[in-house]
This record gives sequence, structure tokens and C-alpha cells, in this order.
Amino acid sequence: MKLPALSRFTIVGAILALMAALIPVQMVRIQTNVDARDKSDWFDQNFGYEERTLLPERGNIYDRWGNLLAGNREVYEIGVALNEVQSPETIARDLAAVLGADYAGVLSAASTEYVKDEIEYIALIDFVDADSVAKLAELQKQYNELPPARRGQENPSLLGLHWTAHLHRSYPENELGSNVIGFVPYLDRSNNSGLYGVEQYYDTMMAGTPLEVVIAVNPTNVQEIPNVQPGDSLILTIDREIQSKMETIIDAAVADTGSDSGTIIVMNPETGEILAMATTPRLNINEYWNYGEIFTGTTPFNRAISQTIEPGSTFKVITMAAALDSGAVVPSDTYYDDGWEEVGGINIHNWDYTIWNDQDMTGCMRHSINTCLVWIAKQMGPTRFYEYLLRFGIGHRTNVDLYGEQTWPLSLPGDPDWYQVNLGTNAFGQGLAVTPIQLITAISAVANDGTMMAPHILQAYIRNGRQYDVEPMPIGSPISAETAHTLSEMLAVSLEEEASKALVEGYRISGKTGTADIPEGDGWSEYTNASFIGWGPTDDPKFIVYVWLEKPKSDRWGSVLAAPVFQQAVEQLVVLMDLPPDSVRLQLK
Repeated sequence: MKLPALSRFTIVGAILALMAALIPVQMVRIQTNVDARDKSDWFDQNFGYEERTLLPERGNIYDRWGNLLAGNREVYEIGVALNEVQSPETIARDLAAVLGADYAGVLSAASTEYVKDEIEYIALIDFVDADSVAKLAELQKQYNELPPARRGQENPSLLGLHWTAHLHRSYPENELGSNVIGFVPYLDRSNNSGLYGVEQYYDTMMAGTPLEVVIAVNPTNVQEIPNVQPGDSLILTIDREIQSKMETIIDAAVADTGSDSGTIIVMNPETGEILAMATTPRLNINEYWNYGEIFTGTTPFNRAISQTIEPGSTFKVITMAAALDSGAVVPSDTYYDDGWEEVGGINIHNWDYTIWNDQDMTGCMRHSINTCLVWIAKQMGPTRFYEYLLRFGIGHRTNVDLYGEQTWPLSLPGDPDWYQVNLGTNAFGQGLAVTPIQLITAISAVANDGTMMAPHILQAYIRNGRQYDVEPMPIGSPISAETAHTLSEMLAVSLEEEASKALVEGYRISGKTGTADIPEGDGWSEYTNASFIGWGPTDDPKFIVYVWLEKPKSDRWGSVLAAPVFQQAVEQLVVLMDLPPDSVRLQLK
């Protein structure tokens, strides 16, 4: 189940594509403002000035260790002061040679007749790098040192050519963490606003407060520019190295399995800090105008927070947690599986039509027995079952501090679209939808003594040279600590007994696979969503990891495809987080 198409994505793609066509050269932008001159008598007497908004330097974005993820780079606007121009041909030739500018367009602009108080300065090209400006400066110097030309001849000259420095947003890591960071469309210098991710969510803080001033239209005029207080800089919870490793792992998994996309989220369950959020596809945010080529159709910018899916068997963790906590079952209870379980007049079968006979609750999780989870939900009854789902935050946003979070409403008893059979299908993660961030937040309660922490991406912000830390915030305790410990142990035993591909040598892991059918039209897609969620070390979890592969083609099962990806992720995590093997860690206690 996916959210309906959001027209915003399509509109943004079209806008960015249009802006891309304007990138190479902003030709002949005459910087006069007739409307501004009409505003008052003062402007009537001072045609060379206009009202402008000075934008503060946008705050930087760092990872948790101080690595720069987003900053500001000095670039230049190049233009001509018409009253100083001596050789339009030289200006056009050198700009074409050094910058690849359109010769005819520059020549026409540089040859414009100077009209005092009307056409004094023409901006030719913007966002020129410092190296190119240095080449132009050297040419200008060489021309200035030439001996006077003979009668009837003319020296080459760049007189009248000026460059004015300003800042634009720069992302030194290109694609790394791009789905989390978002971007600022710097082609529009009058708009310092971010799009998506952190850039949009914390836009006001990073943008700072603009300053209205009266300033000369011609940048060659000597003038004093007031200082503007810069915006806040942000320190994220993201670990650059972990983010990089997770992106490498998920990219390889998507390629190897032929999946449409992939997602890995790494969170600290004790704090809610997101250490990595790797999704595909990703955008080189220094070239954001390619947005429409990468995010086609209804593809969201960040699937981890914006795409709802039916979670499948990973959701059984929530169902079992609710059942244990409510007292509907205990781990030693047995269920006799004959392959079917009736609910709402409909028989529900196991995912592989296998009959498992007698199984205790750990066995139900180990074999991922749909019928057992249906029976468990029936033992709870609709009222208690859905009360627990709401306590886990199902159907509601997590309010993670990233722009673009979506959700899918949870159908409840009494709603027109709820039927008795929903109690059964919801118990094993079908017929309802969550985003990856919703699921990992909910299940993190099992890894954190029963308490859910607010998922967050901001660790601290810097304002006026002072750092302000963000405190972790609990958002609910859907189950008791005892229930959490019991279920974590059950899931660890389950993985060990099946010799899961998710196991990591030296570390005890708890977790659950998921394989979810995908609704398509009036039926089901031939493909699935393959997933795995797990945490560790089981006795003292320091990480929880969610892996999702969308519509893999090489196989359909989460145990076959997603579990090994989880293993790869954890093998990197324990090194990067400096977590010793259990045998060493327990001796150090």
C-alpha cells in the first residue's frame, strides 16, 4: 500500500528542469529597478540605487563528528560597467574562451550604449568559480601592461569587466546523505530557502534574518555594506562514516537483487538518534537541477520517511509485544497449527501453506507462522489489539525532524473501511501501511526497555558562537521493560535456532524478517517487499537497523535477501561504533 501520487513532486521536478536551462549563462540581466525608483521622492533623485534584501550567510551542516556536509562557497557574478568598456570584442572573446560563454550574446551586451541613470551595468554570468576569475584577472593585467597601440589600432582590453563575490550553497560530499540533507536551489539568489530534508525542515534557523538596505545598482560603486548576522549552523546525529558504509551496502544490495529501491536506517534505540539513513535513488545535490531525471513519477525524495508500505512479518514483533504485555499469551503457550485460522468468516493460511502443528510462541516467531499471529490477535480482541497499535504510534507521524514525512491512517473498528478480517491480516503486517521510520521507531521500544524515543536528526545547533544541544525525548512506553526483555530473548533464540543469515559472529542479535505482498490493482503484485529489522547486542542494544528492499527480482523472501544485508550492515557498525564482541564486553562489566 503506497500513498497516492503527490503532485508536489512532479511540480518541483518541472521547476528544477526549467531552472537547469538557465544555468550556463544569465545573459543581459539589466540591473535597474524602475518600480523601486517610483516608491518615493528619494528614489526619484537617486536613480542609481534600489532597495535590496541582504541575505545572511546560511548556516553550515555538520555530521556528529564535525565533518562538513553543507556549507557555502564563494563564487562571482561577472558583469560590465558600460561607461568603462573599451573593447566589447575582447570581453566577448575572453569570456567565451575562459567560461564557455556565448560570444554573440556577450558582445551584444557589452556593446550596449551607456545611458546614465538608466543602463549603467549589465550582469553577464553568475556563479563563476574563483579559478576562472583568476584567469580573467591575469588577462586583464597582461592587457593593461601592453604598450600603447599604433594609430588606427586598438589594444585588447577588459576594462569595464567586473566580478562581484557572493556565496552559494555547496555540498562537499555530493550524494552522501543527500536524502537527509536536502538542498538549496542557489540559481535563485533572491531566495535562500531549502528544499527537502534538513535544509527545508530547519530552513528558518539556517537562513537567519534578512536585512533590508538601500544599495547601489552598479556593484562597481564604492559603498559600505552592513554586516548581517549569519544563520544557525547544525550538527546532525548522522555519522558520516556509518552513512557512507550503509549507502555502499544498500546500493550493492539493490544492484544484486534487482530491486526497485532500497533503504537502511540505523538508530540508537536509547536516544532516538539516527546514525544513518541510506535510501535509493539519491541525488548529487550540487546538481539538484537533475531532480526530475532521478525522482521520476511519484518517487519520493526520501523513501525512509515518505513512502508507506505494508511491512509484512516484521510487524509480528509489534503484535507479539502487545500480546505478551497484555497477558493474552506467555512464551510457553502453545498453538496448534493446521494451516488455517478463521477470522471474520475468512480462512487465513500461512505464507508457504506449511502446517507447523504444535508451536510455542518462540516457534511461532521463528517459523513466522501467520495463523499463530492471527490466533494471538483473536486472543487479545480488537479493542486491546488496536489500543496497542496506537500506543506504538501506528497510523501517526513520528514527527522526525526531516521535511516530507508521510503516514497512512490506521483503520480501526467502527471505521467504514474496517472489517473483522483486518484483525487477522493486520496481525502479520498486511492490510495496513507504515513508513520505515514509523516501523523502526515503534520496534525500538522492544530494544529500549519498552520506551520509544523520538527519532531525530539534529544533535545540536550553533547560534552566535554558542552550541545548544538537543536532549533525547521519550514519546511513549507501549510495553513494560519485562515484556521488552522477554521478546528480545525470544527473537534472539529464534534467529539462532534457524541459523539466520542475519547472525553476526561474536554478537548476539535479536530480529525478525519480513516478506510483504504488494497490492496492485484488484490483486497482488508478483513482487514483494523484503525486509529485516534487528538490534543488538541483545542484552544491551546500542543499535537498531531496518533494511528494506522494494520489489527484488532475484528472490522474494526477506530471510534470503534482507537478512544478509542486515548482517553486512552490523559487521560494519560494530567496528565503526567500537563495540567489542559479547565475550569481551561481558568480561569488562
